Amino acid sequence: MQNFVSKSQFKAQVLEYLRNIEKKKQPLIITHGGKPVIKVSPYQQDPQQVLKSLRNSVVDFKSPTEPVSTDEWHALK
Repeated sequence: MQNFVSKSQFKAQVLEYLRNIEKKKQPLIITHGGKPVIKVSPYQQDPQQVLKSLRNSVVDFKSPTEPVSTDEWHALK
């Protein structure tokens, strides 16, 4: 369950909200005018998870020392 709080409420009790985020390990959404603007989430120190997300992300790597043209960047397409 995600919690929502306005910026003014967050500002007034920031330390309490940060302690709750750390304790409950759940993110907090900060709103402005009823719309979500910022997500504060607990820090997760799991390097294995990061490495798993990168696994098999390099599809083709023929010339690692050569410059890459913008046509070859799939993320730009």
